[in-house]
Amino acid sequence: MVRSFVRVCAGVLVVAVALIRPALSAETATSGDAEIREAALAFMRENGIPGLAIGVAVNGTERFYNFGVASKETGEPVTSETLFELGSMSKTFAATLAGLAQVNGKLALDAPVSTWLPDMRGTPFGALTLINLGTHTGGGFPLQVPDEVTNDAQLTAWLKAWRPRYQAGTQRTYANPSIGMFARITAQQLGMSYADAVEKTLFPKLGLTHTFIRVPAAERGAYAQGYNSKDAPVRLSPGVLADEAYGVKSDTRDMLRFLEANMGQVEVEPELQRALEATHVGYFRAGPFVQDLVWEQYAQPVSLNDLVKGNANLMVLEDNPATALVPPLPPQPDTLLDKTGATNGFGGYLAFEPSRKTAIVILANRNHPTESRVRFAYRVLELVQQGESAQ
Repeated sequence: MVRSFVRVCAGVLVVAVALIRPALSAETATSGDAEIREAALAFMRENGIPGLAIGVAVNGTERFYNFGVASKETGEPVTSETLFELGSMSKTFAATLAGLAQVNGKLALDAPVSTWLPDMRGTPFGALTLINLGTHTGGGFPLQVPDEVTNDAQLTAWLKAWRPRYQAGTQRTYANPSIGMFARITAQQLGMSYADAVEKTLFPKLGLTHTFIRVPAAERGAYAQGYNSKDAPVRLSPGVLADEAYGVKSDTRDMLRFLEANMGQVEVEPELQRALEATHVGYFRAGPFVQDLVWEQYAQPVSLNDLVKGNANLMVLEDNPATALVPPLPPQPDTLLDKTGATNGFGGYLAFEPSRKTAIVILANRNHPTESRVRFAYRVLELVQQGESAQ
């Protein structure tokens, strides 16, 4: 995206800006920080965002910028420990858990679904591989689980009756049901629910201490209030496959650690590192990117136009031709991997560049257009690059 981030100072910068009265508190301030602050406030104004948290990591050094309020009702300021709903960014944990299950011999991603769900033998769903489910190439699932499916028995019946619109592996159709089942099958092979698998196994292994599907009572005060496109307060509602597809809540500190672990900058057990690397394998080319397990991979240099195109509604809401990479593309260092995510009341963005050891996290407590979020992230990185050039 940009050649590199600025080499930041060892101290952590925390910027807190109140929604009504923009007071600033910082350990250090540079002209670059001031421009990032101005860009952030403009982004918030343009999209009606009450609270915004940004985390940037460069070669293991982290900086945090926090703006506005976690709740307009209470006036509680956003901090680096404020919990935001991750939406579809949650899917990156499903991919990591599947990679870990495969490394430990509990799962084979290239095996058909019917291997793990015998009841699906003889059905189109049972013939798909877990790779198809994890790369949105199953043949045309709907974006969401149908409204009439409200329990697991109905989900099973719906999957048995489901018929693809395309041959598997020929179209990329972004879909929560396929990723949700990808995650659920993985957890089943580990002998536990998905929520237990990530909260009791994966998050601790990653060193994530403030990331949850089920926010504990003691942490509910840190859970930001979300606001929908009409500015009404909302939070995530329970639903079939919600935990698996979009149910994680986290903060910028934990999410930066997760991205740094993906880049090999956080020490984790060898099996987990191999699992993270497995999520960076490219399986299909679709539009401007290569589709990994959940992650979307762009070859460097990455243009703003490609990032916007890759995260546009066209890629999310419509079918897009997919070309299988045979053999799959091994992890590439000179790339940018990203994932956007949103719920009715939140929107965020994750991106990291392995060869440059750089990462950015953006979390906001209002639903807003993805394109605006991607453009803002790109602008932040431009400002950081300019700061480096000036040194």
